[in-house]
Order: sequence, then structure tokens, then C-alpha cells
Amino acid sequence: MNRIIKIIWLDILKSRIVFAYTLILAILSWSSFALEDNSAKGILTVLNVILFTVPLVSILFATIYLYNSAEFIELLLSQPIKRGKIWISLFLGLSLSMILAFFVGAGIPLLINSPDSIGLMMLINGCLITVIFTALAFSSAIITRDKAKGIGIAIMTWLFFALLFDGLVLFLLFQFQDYPIENAMVAITALSPIDLARIQILLHLDVSAMMGYTGAIFKDFFGTAVGLIASFVLLSLWAILPFFISLKKFKTKDL
Repeated sequence: MNRIIKIIWLDILKSRIVFAYTLILAILSWSSFALEDNSAKGILTVLNVILFTVPLVSILFATIYLYNSAEFIELLLSQPIKRGKIWISLFLGLSLSMILAFFVGAGIPLLINSPDSIGLMMLINGCLITVIFTALAFSSAIITRDKAKGIGIAIMTWLFFALLFDGLVLFLLFQFQDYPIENAMVAITALSPIDLARIQILLHLDVSAMMGYTGAIFKDFFGTAVGLIASFVLLSLWAILPFFISLKKFKTKDL
């Protein structure tokens, strides 16, 4: 298992796409802090990069890598190795490689320019978002053997969580604006890992006042120690459940 992870790790680190991804993250992160007059504004800019670029690259790269590694996976299946170990090794290899790319590209600028709890929280959230969308990529790839369909599912998954989900929430708010649904918004937020990460950072940047009464509801829950732990648990579940579903499918799928 460790040997498979090492092979995948070294193979991904040689990829020009991963190098370009790391370089782009580094340029965007360093320039965000350099162009703003205080670290809080720079953090908000880097936050947008993390919430849009990191999920897109993670889910697309992982999905394409799995399809391109089909022959390698079939070769491993011909060996006396359990299917579960192969799938877990692929997941760990991809996740660790993408986390390393994120840390070098965005994590180092964050820790240097914001060496406090907010910078650390953004780093942790970025790593969790990377793992979550890598897990969603595994679910996308295992659904169909058609590469085009798999990549399409991956793109639609990112599009839903990055853009469409917020539109649906706004629609609900407008439709039920005469009813006290602010508490329900807290539960609805748990259905999107990107929104969970965004609210965590925004509340600790003390900009919740700009979110109105709903922001106060979020702060009452997510601003507490219990709420913070709960949000990290929810983010962890977003990483575990999609991968577990793909693992069960992989164990029984006829390749």
C-alpha cells in the first residue's frame, strides 16, 4: 500500500499541471497580500481563490488522473492486492499531492502574511476543500467508464457547489422572506462544503455584521467553539462519505 502511494505521489509531482497549479496559486496569493494595504483584505482575496480555484482544479485533475490511470489500476487488480487497498492508496496519493501543491502555493504566503488563527484556519479549510473535492472526483469517476461523462459530472458538481447552490439559497430566502427561516439557513449551509468554509472565515474576520440578521444567527452558532468543531466535523464528513461510497462501488464494479 505504501509503495502504491509513493508511485502515485512521485508521478503526480512530476506533472506540469500540478506545477502550474502551484505556481498560479503562489502568484495569486503573494500578489493579493502585496497589493492590499492590510492583511485582512488580502485574506478575503485569497479566500475567493481558495473557494473557486482549489475545488475546480482538485476535482478536475483527480477525475482526469483516474481515467488516465485505468490501465495502471487494472494492472494492480491483477496482483494479489485487495481492491480496497488500491482505491485507498489512489485516494491518499492524489490527496497528499494536491495538499502539498496547495500548501506551497497558498499555505506559505498565508502563514507568512497572516501568522495567526485566521491564517491557520484558512490553511486547514483549504486542505479540507482539497480532500473533499478529490473524494467527489472519485465518486464522479466510478459512476461511469465514459471519460467525457465523468469529467462532465465533475464539472457540474463543482458548478453546483461553487455557484448554483448559492443561487438556490437566495431563491429560498426570497420565496420565504416573510417566514423566520434564518435558523433553517444554518442547516442548509451544511449541504455545501464551500459555504461552510466561507462562513467560518468570514465570521472570524468580523465581517458578519455585513450579513445582517442571518449573519448574527451564523455567528451565534459557528462563532462558538461547539459550532467551530461541528463545522469541521461536517467538512470531514464531506470528505469521508463520498469516498466511502466510491470505495463500496469500486469493490463490486466489473472493470
